[in-house]
This record gives sequence, C-alpha cells and structure tokens, in this order.
Amino acid sequence: MACLKLGTKPEAFRLVDHTWQCITGLPSDVTIEIGETSFNLHKFPLISRSGLLSKLIGDSFDEDGPICVVHLSDIPGGAKSFELIAKFCYDVKLEITSHNVISLRCASDYLIMTDDYGDENLISQTEIFLDEVFTTWSDSIIALESCEEVFADAEDLHLISRCIDSLAMKACAGPNAYNRYNTDATSATVDINSNMSQNRVVWNGISTSAKPQTLGDNWWYKDVSFLNLHLYKRVIQAMEAKGMRPEIISGSIVGYAKKYIPLMNRQSSFNDASHSKPVFTPSEADQRALLEEIVGLLPNRKGLVGTRFLIRLLRSAMVLHVSPACRENLERRVGAQLDSAHLDDILIPNQGFNSVDTLYDIDCFQRILDYFLSVDACSVHNNSPCIVEEGYEDAPQSLSSMTSVSNLVDLFLADVAADVNLKLLKFQSLAVAVPDYARAQSDGIYRAIDIYLKAHPWLAECEREQICRIMNIQKLSLDASTHAAQNERLPLRVIVQVLFFEQLRLRTSIAGWFFVSENENEDQMSNRNEGGEVVRAQVGRMSEMRERVLELERECEKMKFEIREVKTKKSWMFFCKRRRRRRF
Repeated sequence: MACLKLGTKPEAFRLVDHTWQCITGLPSDVTIEIGETSFNLHKFPLISRSGLLSKLIGDSFDEDGPICVVHLSDIPGGAKSFELIAKFCYDVKLEITSHNVISLRCASDYLIMTDDYGDENLISQTEIFLDEVFTTWSDSIIALESCEEVFADAEDLHLISRCIDSLAMKACAGPNAYNRYNTDATSATVDINSNMSQNRVVWNGISTSAKPQTLGDNWWYKDVSFLNLHLYKRVIQAMEAKGMRPEIISGSIVGYAKKYIPLMNRQSSFNDASHSKPVFTPSEADQRALLEEIVGLLPNRKGLVGTRFLIRLLRSAMVLHVSPACRENLERRVGAQLDSAHLDDILIPNQGFNSVDTLYDIDCFQRILDYFLSVDACSVHNNSPCIVEEGYEDAPQSLSSMTSVSNLVDLFLADVAADVNLKLLKFQSLAVAVPDYARAQSDGIYRAIDIYLKAHPWLAECEREQICRIMNIQKLSLDASTHAAQNERLPLRVIVQVLFFEQLRLRTSIAGWFFVSENENEDQMSNRNEGGEVVRAQVGRMSEMRERVLELERECEKMKFEIREVKTKKSWMFFCKRRRRRRF
C-alpha cells in the first residue's frame, strides 16, 4: 500500500478524555471544537497553514481576553482528519495513506490549505500523493471505499470520478496488466518466483515447482463486490463506457446480486473474513431497490446471463414486490431465452394468498411464453429480425428452439394439470400457444391432457372433447395410441379417431412395405437362388400384419356399434320422458 510520510518532529499531542493537549510546554490560546472532541492548540501554527482558520481566529482573537474557541463541526472527516491536519501544521510526523488521503484532501480544501499559506501545503501534498495512489489497483479501490466518509465533498472535488476512472481503465486493460497496475502484487510475484527458483527440486528430470498462477478476466470481481450499490453502479457504467466486454460485466453483476440478495441463495465465494468491511444482510426495502438497480445494469443482449439466474431473479422480484416495470423487464429477458430453461426453473410458486389460486403462477409463465413466441411472429410479419424493447435484437426462433419450448410447455402442463384449481381455459391457452409444427409428437400433450382429465372428473363430455382437440392424434406414437385406445377418460369420438388413424397408419405401412419387398424380391431372385425362403418369411410377416389390421377393423366396428346404441338409448329415453309428461 502506498504511503507518504511527512513531518520531522516527534509526537506532540496527548489525548485526555475527549481533549487533545499539545505537550510543547507553551499554554494554548486556541481551542478547536469538533463534535465532542476538543483540540487545545496555538494560534500561529494554524493560521500559517489555513486560510479559513486565519480568518476565524483573526476575527475573534484577543490577546488579553479568554482563549479563542473555533467550532468546525462540519469539517470533512471530522476529528479524525483534523488530528492529522494539526500534526501537519506542527510539523509532527504523520503518514498519508490510501485510507485517509481522500478525507485529508477534502478537509484541506475546506480549511483553504493552499500554497498561499505556506509552501508545499496540504492540498498540494495530497494531490501529489493521489497521483501515486491512482497508479495501483489496490490503492485506488481503497481510496474509492474511503469516499463514503466524505461523499458530498469528494463528489464536489471530482475525487470519486477520478477513482472510478482509474479502476475502469485498469480493469479494461485486462488481467495481463494487473501486475503492472499493482506494485504490491508485482513485488509479491518477484519474491515468490525467487523463492521457487531457490527451492526448485528436480526429480527424474521433472521440476516439482508449482506452476505460476494466471489471472482470469474476473480478477477484479471480488474487490468491486465490496462497494456500496451507488459506487458499484458507477464503476460498472464506467467500465462499460471504456469498452469492457458485456459478458465480463454480466459475471460481476451476477456475483454482486448473489452476494447482497439473500433470496438469490447467496454463495460464499465472495466472502472474505480478512476484508475490513463486513457483509450485512440488507433490509427488504434495500433488497428491492438493489434488485431493481441490478436489472437495470444487466446488458441487453441475449445469452449473456444464464436463464436459471434470470428466473431466480424473477422469483426474488415477485417476493420483494418490485415495480411492475422491473418485473416485466425480467419476464421479457426470460422469454427471450426460454428455449434454454428447465422445468424446475419455470415452476414459479404463486405468491397469491387466495384459496382458489393455483399452486404455480400460470399467468407469469403465460406471459413469458407469449414473449418468446412474439419474437418469431414479429419477424415473420416484418420479414426481418424483430427489434423489441429493452435493446434485444433477435432473429426468428429456430425450429430446434421452438421444439425445445414446446417440450417444455408440455412438461409444464403435465406438472400443473393435477392442480384442481387450474381452469380449463388457462390450460387450453397454454397448450394452443405452441404451433403444431413445433411438436414432432403429441405424446407430451396427450400425457398432460390425461392427467388433467383424471384430476377434473367433473368435466362435461363437450369439455372433454374440447380439450382433446388440442392434440394432433396423427402424431401419437404407437405406445401412446395403444394407451389412448384403452383410456376410459377420453370421449368415445376421440377413441374412434385414434383407432381410425392407427388403422390408416398400418395400411400405409403395409403398402410401403409391399412396394419395397417387391423390389427386393426382384433383385434377390435375379442374383440369388434363395428366393423361396425370403418369400416365405415375407408372407409370414404379411399375414401378421393382415391379422392386426382385421383386429383393428373389428374393434372400430364394435366402437361404432356401441356409439349407435348409446345414441339410440338416449333418444328412446328422451321420447319416454315426453310421453310421461303428456299423460300428467
């Protein structure tokens, strides 16, 4: 750490209770009061260095009167800074470090300690030392943290912006320049390398010395994570303005959010017991403000921040009741990369306290899905990449992305379908939102429908038929078709359609098989003399297929007969009821 030593005289002050006494032997004639602390000093050392004290003491000083009392309650840095200034005025030994240089610079400006009141006065001394502080990363970060004590004065003197510009320049220079900007790290590296060269042991021609550690792009994350939000935000914005890559900035923001928002399941990777600033748990209001600022800092580019982190951020936002604009921003960010989400992530618990609310927030997932689909719809309508709010520029969704989202929707519906409070319209709106071409098979949506029908046995026949129209029966696999043909929860009309398409599929397969088998037979008969065995095997397979087709036709006819009987029975019962009413 950089250090500037000033003064030549030994210690000349002693603290008694809350009063600093000068032990030079001469009686004090000036008392400086700063809060509860008093300084019993002398006139001439003070007025020879400070323009403000020269004016205040000169206006009220009386050689024959009582001791002159000056109140400096609003001096930057308080009594701690004035103690060092008093030592400077008396030429007592003191050390200026990166911890106190900011407060001394502000206090010296407040006291007007320019070179007009003595050569090499405190303002010029602190300015020279600040140039040295800004040459190293560690001193710059310490100086920026110390600005909190004198924030308003440091802001007026542009000290905060100078610290931030210094840090941004060093961070953007990359990890290779870290040692160049950190003299402590450079000296430590030299010592380590020298010790390694002395202690190097060669065993069978192989050196056993450890490899030098290299710094990654995130070498500055830990240091800036200890800054308060308003300073951290300005550092990130300065780095972004100087050309820092967005993916590196995103990594720092993610770590900062995990550290200070407990709902984000903060990890301990940033905890450092040796650091001077302890980590406190912010209040709910502070977490809400922090989360909204974090969302505003995130780069507006798809894929830079993980989808899981964004969803966790959205969950925390819902618990903390952030502003609607912030919540909408997060939902749009999640929707832009919904194709990389997992089922466990999107099962967001409902924050409502109404007994008729569903277990999971269906409306939130509906909005996220609508935004994902709106990107593709917008691009198709305009025949160009869709430019949407928040700075995203997305091309039309690829088929693989649409397929991934459709599978995710089917899994989500299957998970929430068992909720008895889930309304039919909400189930349908989610299911039909995904275009039919995105579903290679209908097995997933069929499973969700089956679970919903099982959990809602009170649905009318027309409602059952309505929900079954969501799935494409022709895309059911053989196993799903077999299950559907025996599913008593499905309407009879749907079961008949399943059997019909299964029969049609078998006939198509047999026709195609016949066409291929005839070509194979011609090649085999012309080239080999073993056609008899091949023909017998093919005839056996043909007979099996025909038996399966006949069986399905019989089942289909049976179903049709049962449907006609049901219709006849309903009409006869209706006729009997009308006859009874006429009699009475």
